[in-house]
Amino acid sequence: MKTDAVELAIVGGGAAGLFAAAVARDRGVGCVLVERKARVGSKMLMTANGRCNFTKDIPPERMLADLGEPVASFARPALEACPPAAIAAALRDCGLRVRRMEDGRMFPASGKAADVVHVFGDRLREGEVPLLTNAPVRGLRRGDGGGWCVQLQDFSIRAANVLVATGGMSFPKTGSVGDGQAFARQLGLDVEPCRAGLVGVEADGTALRGLAGRRCETGATAAVETEGRERIRCAGEVEFESWGVSGAAVYDCTRWVARHRPREWDLRLDLPGGTLRLRHPRPRPLKEAIVTVGGVALGAVDPRTMEARGLPGLYFAGEVLDVDGPTGGYNLTLAFATAFIAVDAIAAGRR
Repeated sequence: MKTDAVELAIVGGGAAGLFAAAVARDRGVGCVLVERKARVGSKMLMTANGRCNFTKDIPPERMLADLGEPVASFARPALEACPPAAIAAALRDCGLRVRRMEDGRMFPASGKAADVVHVFGDRLREGEVPLLTNAPVRGLRRGDGGGWCVQLQDFSIRAANVLVATGGMSFPKTGSVGDGQAFARQLGLDVEPCRAGLVGVEADGTALRGLAGRRCETGATAAVETEGRERIRCAGEVEFESWGVSGAAVYDCTRWVARHRPREWDLRLDLPGGTLRLRHPRPRPLKEAIVTVGGVALGAVDPRTMEARGLPGLYFAGEVLDVDGPTGGYNLTLAFATAFIAVDAIAAGRR
Protein backbone atom coordinates (compact mmCIF):
# COMPACT_ATOMS: atom_id res chain seq x y z
CA MET A 1 0.00 0.00 0.00
CA LYS A 2 1.43 3.38 -0.97
CA THR A 3 1.66 5.97 1.79
CA ASP A 4 -0.62 8.46 0.05
CA ALA A 5 -3.71 6.28 0.52
CA VAL A 6 -6.28 7.61 3.00
CA GLU A 7 -6.92 5.37 5.97
CA LEU A 8 -10.71 5.41 5.59
CA ALA A 9 -13.02 6.50 2.78
CA ILE A 10 -16.65 6.88 3.87
CA VAL A 11 -19.14 6.62 1.02
CA GLY A 12 -22.39 8.37 1.92
CA GLY A 13 -22.99 11.54 3.94
CA GLY A 14 -26.16 10.59 5.77
CA ALA A 15 -26.62 9.67 9.43
CA ALA A 16 -24.24 6.69 9.41
CA GLY A 17 -21.59 8.42 7.31
CA LEU A 18 -21.58 11.61 9.37
CA PHE A 19 -21.41 9.72 12.66
CA ALA A 20 -18.62 7.53 11.30
CA ALA A 21 -16.62 10.57 10.22
CA ALA A 22 -17.04 12.20 13.65
CA VAL A 23 -15.92 9.02 15.42
CA ALA A 24 -12.98 8.65 13.03
CA ARG A 25 -11.93 12.22 13.75
CA ASP A 26 -12.05 11.58 17.52
CA ARG A 27 -10.08 8.32 17.16
CA GLY A 28 -7.41 9.85 14.97
CA VAL A 29 -8.39 7.76 11.94
CA GLY A 30 -7.66 9.78 8.80
CA CYS A 31 -10.75 9.82 6.58
CA VAL A 32 -12.56 11.48 3.71
CA LEU A 33 -16.34 11.55 3.34
CA VAL A 34 -17.81 11.26 -0.17
CA GLU A 35 -21.45 12.24 -0.83
CA ARG A 36 -23.34 12.06 -4.14
CA LYS A 37 -25.60 15.06 -3.39
CA ALA A 38 -24.69 18.72 -3.01
CA ARG A 39 -25.09 18.62 0.77
CA VAL A 40 -24.81 16.06 3.54
CA GLY A 41 -27.59 14.91 5.86
CA SER A 42 -30.48 15.43 3.43
CA LYS A 43 -32.62 12.58 4.72
CA MET A 44 -31.93 13.47 8.35
CA LEU A 45 -33.51 16.85 7.69
CA MET A 46 -36.78 15.07 6.88
CA THR A 47 -36.94 12.73 9.88
CA ALA A 48 -39.79 13.13 12.37
CA ASN A 49 -41.35 15.83 10.20
CA GLY A 50 -38.19 17.90 10.30
CA ARG A 51 -37.58 17.51 14.05
CA CYS A 52 -35.08 14.58 13.94
CA ASN A 53 -35.90 11.99 16.59
CA PHE A 54 -32.26 10.86 16.72
CA THR A 55 -32.57 8.07 19.33
CA LYS A 56 -34.77 6.68 22.09
CA ASP A 57 -33.41 6.76 25.62
CA ILE A 58 -34.14 3.18 26.63
CA PRO A 59 -31.84 0.31 27.68
CA PRO A 60 -30.27 -1.69 24.84
CA GLU A 61 -32.15 -4.84 25.86
CA ARG A 62 -35.49 -3.14 25.46
CA MET A 63 -34.48 -1.68 22.13
CA LEU A 64 -33.35 -5.11 20.92
CA ALA A 65 -36.69 -6.61 21.98
CA ASP A 66 -38.52 -3.89 20.03
CA LEU A 67 -36.38 -4.51 16.93
CA GLY A 68 -37.23 -8.23 16.83
CA GLU A 69 -35.45 -10.90 14.85
CA PRO A 70 -33.39 -11.19 12.74
CA VAL A 71 -32.32 -7.58 13.28
CA ALA A 72 -31.88 -7.87 17.06
CA SER A 73 -29.25 -10.61 16.99
CA PHE A 74 -27.27 -8.80 14.32
CA ALA A 75 -27.51 -5.38 16.00
CA ARG A 76 -26.70 -6.56 19.54
CA PRO A 77 -22.90 -5.99 19.39
CA ALA A 78 -23.38 -2.52 17.91
CA LEU A 79 -26.04 -1.43 20.42
CA GLU A 80 -24.04 -2.79 23.34
CA ALA A 81 -20.98 -0.87 22.15
CA CYS A 82 -22.92 2.30 21.30
CA PRO A 83 -26.23 2.38 23.22
CA PRO A 84 -28.78 5.20 22.99
CA ALA A 85 -27.32 6.94 26.04
CA ALA A 86 -23.89 7.07 24.38
CA ILE A 87 -25.41 8.50 21.19
CA ALA A 88 -27.14 11.29 23.12
CA ALA A 89 -23.92 11.99 25.04
CA ALA A 90 -21.91 12.15 21.80
CA LEU A 91 -24.29 14.68 20.29
CA ARG A 92 -24.23 16.76 23.47
CA ASP A 93 -20.43 16.72 23.30
CA CYS A 94 -20.73 18.07 19.77
CA GLY A 95 -22.70 21.01 21.16
CA LEU A 96 -26.29 19.88 20.56
CA ARG A 97 -28.89 20.83 23.14
CA VAL A 98 -31.31 17.92 23.45
CA ARG A 99 -34.81 17.31 24.70
CA ARG A 100 -36.10 14.01 26.11
CA MET A 101 -39.79 13.17 25.75
CA GLU A 102 -41.67 11.19 28.39
CA ASP A 103 -41.50 8.00 26.29
CA GLY A 104 -37.72 8.36 25.88
CA ARG A 105 -37.63 9.80 22.37
CA MET A 106 -34.75 12.27 21.97
CA PHE A 107 -34.90 15.44 19.83
CA PRO A 108 -32.79 18.56 19.41
CA ALA A 109 -34.11 21.08 21.93
CA SER A 110 -34.88 23.49 19.10
CA GLY A 111 -37.11 20.96 17.38
CA LYS A 112 -35.09 21.50 14.19
CA ALA A 113 -33.38 18.61 12.42
CA ALA A 114 -30.97 21.09 10.84
CA ASP A 115 -29.32 21.55 14.22
CA VAL A 116 -28.24 17.89 14.26
CA VAL A 117 -26.73 18.17 10.78
CA HIS A 118 -25.02 21.43 11.74
CA VAL A 119 -23.29 19.98 14.81
CA PHE A 120 -21.86 17.20 12.66
CA GLY A 121 -20.69 19.77 10.13
CA ASP A 122 -19.07 21.85 12.86
CA ARG A 123 -17.33 18.80 14.33
CA LEU A 124 -15.92 17.73 10.99
CA ARG A 125 -14.84 21.25 10.06
CA GLU A 126 -13.03 21.66 13.38
CA GLY A 127 -11.33 18.30 12.81
CA GLU A 128 -10.41 19.26 9.23
CA VAL A 129 -12.18 16.18 7.87
CA PRO A 130 -12.50 16.65 4.08
CA LEU A 131 -16.01 16.42 2.63
CA LEU A 132 -16.39 15.70 -1.08
CA THR A 133 -19.93 16.51 -2.27
CA ASN A 134 -21.58 16.34 -5.71
CA ALA A 135 -19.50 13.20 -6.07
CA PRO A 136 -21.41 10.01 -6.98
CA VAL A 137 -19.24 6.93 -6.53
CA ARG A 138 -19.20 4.79 -9.67
CA GLY A 139 -17.78 1.64 -8.13
CA LEU A 140 -15.44 -0.02 -5.67
CA ARG A 141 -12.58 -2.34 -6.48
CA ARG A 142 -9.62 -3.81 -4.69
CA GLY A 143 -6.55 -1.63 -4.94
CA ASP A 144 -3.30 -2.71 -6.50
CA GLY A 145 -1.15 -4.04 -3.68
CA GLY A 146 -3.97 -3.98 -1.11
CA GLY A 147 -6.69 -1.71 0.16
CA TRP A 148 -9.50 -0.32 -1.97
CA CYS A 149 -10.09 2.02 -4.87
CA VAL A 150 -13.17 4.29 -4.74
CA GLN A 151 -13.97 5.18 -8.32
CA LEU A 152 -15.56 8.55 -9.15
CA GLN A 153 -16.27 10.00 -12.56
CA ASP A 154 -12.93 11.72 -13.15
CA PHE A 155 -10.61 10.26 -10.53
CA SER A 156 -10.25 7.61 -7.85
CA ILE A 157 -9.52 7.63 -4.12
CA ARG A 158 -7.21 4.98 -2.73
CA ALA A 159 -8.08 3.89 0.80
CA ALA A 160 -6.92 1.24 3.22
CA ASN A 161 -10.55 0.83 4.33
CA VAL A 162 -13.94 1.77 2.89
CA LEU A 163 -17.16 2.21 4.84
CA VAL A 164 -20.28 2.10 2.66
CA ALA A 165 -23.06 4.14 4.27
CA THR A 166 -25.23 5.02 1.29
CA GLY A 167 -28.60 4.32 2.91
CA GLY A 168 -31.60 2.43 1.64
CA MET A 169 -33.76 3.16 -1.40
CA SER A 170 -36.54 5.36 -0.05
CA PHE A 171 -36.73 9.11 -0.77
CA PRO A 172 -34.29 8.81 -3.70
CA LYS A 173 -34.13 12.60 -4.07
CA THR A 174 -32.03 12.63 -0.90
CA GLY A 175 -29.42 10.43 -2.58
CA SER A 176 -30.59 7.01 -1.38
CA VAL A 177 -30.70 5.31 -4.77
CA GLY A 178 -29.24 1.89 -4.03
CA ASP A 179 -25.56 2.58 -4.74
CA GLY A 180 -24.27 0.55 -1.80
CA GLN A 181 -26.46 -2.44 -2.57
CA ALA A 182 -25.18 -2.40 -6.15
CA PHE A 183 -21.56 -2.26 -4.98
CA ALA A 184 -22.20 -5.24 -2.70
CA ARG A 185 -23.71 -7.32 -5.53
CA GLN A 186 -20.82 -6.48 -7.85
CA LEU A 187 -18.40 -7.70 -5.19
CA GLY A 188 -20.26 -10.98 -4.78
CA LEU A 189 -22.15 -10.29 -1.55
CA ASP A 190 -25.75 -11.37 -1.01
CA VAL A 191 -28.32 -8.57 -1.06
CA GLU A 192 -31.91 -8.97 0.13
CA PRO A 193 -34.63 -7.43 -2.09
CA CYS A 194 -35.59 -3.94 -0.94
CA ARG A 195 -39.17 -3.35 0.21
CA ALA A 196 -41.09 -0.47 1.73
CA GLY A 197 -41.02 -0.47 5.52
CA LEU A 198 -42.76 2.12 7.74
CA VAL A 199 -45.09 3.33 5.02
CA GLY A 200 -48.79 4.12 4.58
CA VAL A 201 -51.25 1.77 2.92
CA GLU A 202 -53.86 2.11 0.21
CA ALA A 203 -57.19 0.38 0.68
CA ASP A 204 -60.67 -0.01 -0.78
CA GLY A 205 -62.19 3.44 -1.19
CA THR A 206 -65.56 2.34 0.22
CA ALA A 207 -64.13 1.46 3.63
CA LEU A 208 -62.44 4.85 3.98
CA ARG A 209 -65.05 7.04 2.31
CA GLY A 210 -65.42 10.41 4.02
CA LEU A 211 -62.52 9.90 6.44
CA ALA A 212 -59.72 11.76 4.61
CA GLY A 213 -58.14 14.42 6.78
CA ARG A 214 -59.13 12.87 10.12
CA ARG A 215 -56.44 11.98 12.66
CA CYS A 216 -56.39 9.95 15.85
CA GLU A 217 -53.38 11.03 17.89
CA THR A 218 -54.15 8.97 21.00
CA GLY A 219 -56.06 5.82 21.86
CA ALA A 220 -55.60 4.14 18.47
CA THR A 221 -54.01 0.83 17.55
CA ALA A 222 -53.43 -1.03 14.29
CA ALA A 223 -53.10 -4.78 13.92
CA VAL A 224 -52.06 -7.12 11.11
CA GLU A 225 -54.31 -10.17 10.71
CA THR A 226 -53.59 -13.21 8.56
CA GLU A 227 -55.82 -16.27 8.29
CA GLY A 228 -58.04 -14.88 11.04
CA ARG A 229 -55.16 -14.51 13.52
CA GLU A 230 -53.66 -11.31 14.88
CA ARG A 231 -49.92 -11.23 14.18
CA ILE A 232 -48.85 -7.87 15.58
CA ARG A 233 -50.56 -4.90 17.22
CA CYS A 234 -49.04 -1.42 17.27
CA ALA A 235 -50.14 1.71 19.12
CA GLY A 236 -49.71 5.25 17.86
CA GLU A 237 -51.15 7.89 15.61
CA VAL A 238 -53.51 6.93 12.78
CA GLU A 239 -54.16 9.43 10.00
CA PHE A 240 -56.60 9.08 7.11
CA GLU A 241 -55.42 10.20 3.68
CA SER A 242 -57.15 10.63 0.33
CA TRP A 243 -55.44 7.40 -0.82
CA GLY A 244 -55.62 5.35 2.40
CA VAL A 245 -54.23 5.49 5.92
CA SER A 246 -50.91 6.43 7.52
CA GLY A 247 -49.48 7.24 10.95
CA ALA A 248 -47.04 5.55 13.35
CA ALA A 249 -49.34 2.63 14.23
CA VAL A 250 -49.83 1.80 10.55
CA TYR A 251 -46.15 2.29 9.74
CA ASP A 252 -45.02 -0.21 12.36
CA CYS A 253 -47.50 -2.74 11.01
CA THR A 254 -46.19 -2.37 7.48
CA ARG A 255 -42.66 -2.98 8.72
CA TRP A 256 -43.85 -6.36 10.03
CA VAL A 257 -45.50 -7.09 6.67
CA ALA A 258 -42.31 -6.19 4.77
CA ARG A 259 -40.27 -8.49 7.02
CA HIS A 260 -42.62 -11.50 7.00
CA ARG A 261 -44.21 -11.06 3.56
CA PRO A 262 -47.56 -12.78 4.14
CA ARG A 263 -49.41 -13.71 0.96
CA GLU A 264 -52.60 -11.96 2.12
CA TRP A 265 -53.31 -9.81 5.14
CA ASP A 266 -55.84 -7.43 6.62
CA LEU A 267 -55.33 -4.30 8.70
CA ARG A 268 -57.58 -3.78 11.72
CA LEU A 269 -57.81 -0.26 13.14
CA ASP A 270 -59.19 0.07 16.66
CA LEU A 271 -60.04 3.73 17.09
CA PRO A 272 -61.72 5.73 19.86
CA GLY A 273 -64.86 5.80 17.74
CA GLY A 274 -64.93 2.13 16.78
CA THR A 275 -63.20 -0.53 14.68
CA LEU A 276 -62.36 -0.44 10.98
CA ARG A 277 -61.02 -3.44 9.07
CA LEU A 278 -59.22 -2.90 5.76
CA ARG A 279 -59.17 -5.95 3.52
CA HIS A 280 -55.94 -6.68 1.62
CA PRO A 281 -54.38 -3.20 1.88
CA ARG A 282 -51.45 -2.31 -0.36
CA PRO A 283 -48.30 -0.61 0.96
CA ARG A 284 -47.40 2.64 -0.73
CA PRO A 285 -44.29 2.70 -2.99
CA LEU A 286 -40.79 2.17 -1.64
CA LYS A 287 -39.79 5.71 -2.56
CA GLU A 288 -42.23 7.01 0.08
CA ALA A 289 -41.16 4.68 2.90
CA ILE A 290 -39.51 5.98 6.05
CA VAL A 291 -37.16 3.00 6.03
CA THR A 292 -36.06 0.33 3.58
CA VAL A 293 -36.46 -3.31 4.55
CA GLY A 294 -33.82 -5.34 2.73
CA GLY A 295 -30.27 -4.52 1.67
CA VAL A 296 -26.88 -6.12 2.21
CA ALA A 297 -27.65 -9.50 3.77
CA LEU A 298 -26.86 -9.82 7.46
CA GLY A 299 -24.98 -13.06 6.85
CA ALA A 300 -22.58 -11.23 4.53
CA VAL A 301 -21.30 -8.94 7.30
CA ASP A 302 -19.60 -9.65 10.64
CA PRO A 303 -21.89 -8.03 13.28
CA ARG A 304 -18.96 -7.47 15.64
CA THR A 305 -17.17 -5.18 13.18
CA MET A 306 -19.50 -4.49 10.22
CA GLU A 307 -16.74 -5.83 7.94
CA ALA A 308 -17.85 -7.77 4.86
CA ARG A 309 -17.00 -11.44 5.13
CA GLY A 310 -14.20 -12.39 2.76
CA LEU A 311 -13.50 -8.75 1.79
CA PRO A 312 -11.02 -7.32 4.32
CA GLY A 313 -11.19 -3.56 4.72
CA LEU A 314 -14.75 -3.21 3.36
CA TYR A 315 -17.41 -2.20 5.88
CA PHE A 316 -21.13 -1.38 5.79
CA ALA A 317 -23.24 0.70 8.17
CA GLY A 318 -26.80 1.97 8.42
CA GLU A 319 -29.74 1.41 6.13
CA VAL A 320 -27.64 -0.03 3.28
CA LEU A 321 -27.73 -3.16 5.45
CA ASP A 322 -30.82 -5.31 5.91
CA VAL A 323 -31.52 -3.66 9.28
CA ASP A 324 -34.57 -1.67 10.25
CA GLY A 325 -36.60 -0.75 13.30
CA PRO A 326 -39.95 0.71 14.37
CA THR A 327 -40.71 4.41 14.32
CA GLY A 328 -39.45 6.52 17.19
CA GLY A 329 -35.68 6.90 16.83
CA TYR A 330 -34.74 3.26 16.27
CA ASN A 331 -33.49 3.60 12.71
CA LEU A 332 -31.16 6.52 13.37
CA THR A 333 -29.90 4.64 16.43
CA LEU A 334 -29.06 1.66 14.20
CA ALA A 335 -27.28 3.95 11.73
CA PHE A 336 -25.17 5.58 14.45
CA ALA A 337 -24.38 2.35 16.32
CA THR A 338 -23.34 0.34 13.25
CA ALA A 339 -21.18 3.24 12.09
CA PHE A 340 -19.53 3.46 15.50
CA ILE A 341 -18.65 -0.22 15.69
CA ALA A 342 -17.19 -0.18 12.17
CA VAL A 343 -14.86 2.76 12.91
CA ASP A 344 -14.04 1.28 16.29
CA ALA A 345 -12.92 -1.92 14.58
CA ILE A 346 -10.76 0.04 12.11
CA ALA A 347 -9.18 2.03 14.94
CA ALA A 348 -8.56 -1.13 16.96
CA GLY A 349 -6.80 -2.72 13.99
CA ARG A 350 -4.16 0.00 14.10
CA ARG A 351 -3.03 -0.90 17.62
